[in-house]
Amino acid sequence: MFATDDTIVAIATPPGPGGIGVVRVSGARAVRIAGAILAGPPKLEPRRVTLTEALDPADNRPLDRVLVTYFPGPRSYTGEDVLEISGHGSPVILRQIVGAATAAGARLAEPGEFTFRAYLRGRIDLVQAEAIQDLVTAVTPRQARVAFDQLEGTATGAIGAIDRAVFDLVARLEASLDFPEEGYHFVDGEAAGAEIASLAEQVRRLVASSRHGRLIREGCQVAVVGKPNVGKSSLFNALCGVQRTIVTATAGTTRDLVTETIDLEGIPVTLVDTAGIRTTTDRIEAEGARRARAALEAAAAVVVVLDRSRPLDGDDRALLDDTSTQPRLVVVNKRDLPAAWCPAVRPQVAACKHRVETCLVDGRSAGAIRDALLALMEGRGTSRETPAVSNVRHIGLLVAAAAALERASAPATAGAGEELVLADLEEARRALEEITGKRTPEAVIERIFERFCIGK
Repeated sequence: MFATDDTIVAIATPPGPGGIGVVRVSGARAVRIAGAILAGPPKLEPRRVTLTEALDPADNRPLDRVLVTYFPGPRSYTGEDVLEISGHGSPVILRQIVGAATAAGARLAEPGEFTFRAYLRGRIDLVQAEAIQDLVTAVTPRQARVAFDQLEGTATGAIGAIDRAVFDLVARLEASLDFPEEGYHFVDGEAAGAEIASLAEQVRRLVASSRHGRLIREGCQVAVVGKPNVGKSSLFNALCGVQRTIVTATAGTTRDLVTETIDLEGIPVTLVDTAGIRTTTDRIEAEGARRARAALEAAAAVVVVLDRSRPLDGDDRALLDDTSTQPRLVVVNKRDLPAAWCPAVRPQVAACKHRVETCLVDGRSAGAIRDALLALMEGRGTSRETPAVSNVRHIGLLVAAAAALERASAPATAGAGEELVLADLEEARRALEEITGKRTPEAVIERIFERFCIGK
């Protein structure tokens, strides 16, 4: 997928002007390229910063005054010789430095190519490579925490410990197969079954925690729905902390979907403010209601806003029925006004597990609504602990590994032939090692690294 015997260069800092910009060079010719594009050339000491000038190799004209750090391989990010050239953050200057490096023999790096070389040279495994991408793209502190822990090896350690235990069991079973006539048995069937069942339980615990991890990593979409003029846009603005949508006393102000992403205790939540849902003959309002229902169906959770100052009618009841099977928060708004609900309808609302009564016009309800929404998320598998697994690729492979281990447990306990047990154990090992990159198809690896930015 990538050529790995040449020297690559790229800008490692985000596009656009900045205080500083970094150009990264990696490969066997990195030091030779430094001699061609740096004034002097300077004597580069490992892991020490050197002040010098970047030159245009065509005429030795200075391009910028720069700080250069040299990381000799294998103790570098990629495992190769690496130069990091820090200059002023002008895109023009940085492109000129890159151009000087390519003129001196470097090649422009592809997205993710630096990290790919680190993976190939054993500096990181595939789980850590994916964690680097997650860390770069994190938008909440909690996302960054999960990604950094995985970069530090929490997932690798947990999965590696299980894989080593399975490998040890496989080795003992294969040893028993190698000496059938001598009657050697290196594994007791009942003990092996219990050991496999314990390993399957460890994998299942990782899968269970991954529901929380995936929510943090990917976030979720929450639709805010209700009849016109019940306070949906006021609630939306309160949660966003800005006046994102127009709020008036006129019913039907919101005609289309409005979205905004908020940080809910580290979970990125995309809020969708929708048009009022009610029976209508107005074509524009009906289209808004249709889009609202589509957003409702696509949402991972829903906030239903009710107006207690007006009688609960058929549209309200239909909305409560339609959302009864979804993760749902019911917000009873306008508690500052006299309640117009008859006693018969109150139990229907009181039966909603997650609900909160508010007065959205007083500006003090956002905290209570955020707490109630977070409680809803926690009911969907969220906890305050940092999960070991958050990547959907890892989750699928862990599910496959758990299934294979569960299939192996019963025949092992029953004393079945080693061949039957070994087949499922090998399938579990393949799944575990595909996670870390030991047995990952090239197409999967290519797809992982193509999502990286250039320079990483």
